[in-house]
Amino acid sequence: MNTLNPNRLLILDAISGVPLGREIAAACGAHGVDVVYQDCAELPTIPAYGLCSAIAKALNKREHADSFFFLAKLAERTVRALLTIHRPSRVLVIGFIYKHIDPALLIKLKQEFGFSLYLYDTDSCNLYERKLEFIFFIEKELPIYDKILSFSSVTMRLFRETLGLPAYYFPFGAQPINLPAASNKSHDVLFVGSGDLRRALLLERIRDHVSIFGDRWSRNAPLMSAPLRKRVQDRSVWGRELHQLFADAKIVLNITRSPFYGAETGINLRIFEALVAGVFLLTDHCDEIGELFTPGVELDTFRSSSELVEKVSWYLDNPAARAEIAQRGHQRFIAEFSWGKRCAELLRILGYDSRPRGGLSHA
Repeated sequence: MNTLNPNRLLILDAISGVPLGREIAAACGAHGVDVVYQDCAELPTIPAYGLCSAIAKALNKREHADSFFFLAKLAERTVRALLTIHRPSRVLVIGFIYKHIDPALLIKLKQEFGFSLYLYDTDSCNLYERKLEFIFFIEKELPIYDKILSFSSVTMRLFRETLGLPAYYFPFGAQPINLPAASNKSHDVLFVGSGDLRRALLLERIRDHVSIFGDRWSRNAPLMSAPLRKRVQDRSVWGRELHQLFADAKIVLNITRSPFYGAETGINLRIFEALVAGVFLLTDHCDEIGELFTPGVELDTFRSSSELVEKVSWYLDNPAARAEIAQRGHQRFIAEFSWGKRCAELLRILGYDSRPRGGLSHA
């Protein structure tokens, strides 16, 4: 067995549909760490995966009808080859790994190769409504990690205080961007996010002002009024297009999905994307917001649908107040929440006491 590369960090991105993992990898590389980024979705899956998965699930259901089962997409030889080539001393998983790599396999390879293993939990609240899957995640995956970082203080307390796991609160960040010039302020209120019943109910209250972008809205169409459906473009937006939408919006609205709201957590990625863009952000209230930012100073919050209506109306009529809050929110972001700032703390948690020379490469 060859020795490990002592400063190499392998990032296994299991939620590559968003740019989060790539941004973290780039920021760690900028700190001088030898980083290898791997999008798990780009690795070859087990041959005839669909058929194998269906057979495995059927067999599991026959023997364990009430348990969750998921056949990992990657074969052992694929994962082993990746580790053999790069010999990382540390592996950081972004999201959940069980859909790509069997946790039992990963812990076996961890013991064999000798690397440290970490998780950045980015959206486990999405599992709250899928009880069996969430229990599977807690029992089969979480225990394999040396340290768990969570985007949510609520989830961190569940992991640490209830389950006794080595969990740390690690809020999101974002990469600084150059916001394009506004083509026009064509969006009174911009909402970017996937369809969700709670979101639809709130957006109905401001349907004459809102522009909606995101996927899965067609699934919720029967629950929406005809005027609100006309405000929807049912597609995901990222990158330059998202930034242009920000530039053209008077108010950027964040509404957490139902599982997040039910767990009283709400520091999702959209908050940081809006603040880095220097736009005015209005988001639903949770205690975590007040732990990181000052509502009414750096952003603003609403606690009910009626308060949402009131604040949208007031801020549309008071552009100077919007601009001042947006500027203060952007300044706070630059001071504390760029990935350059956040990754300094991340690397400390991962045991980087010094800053080795290196950079970012892709597997």
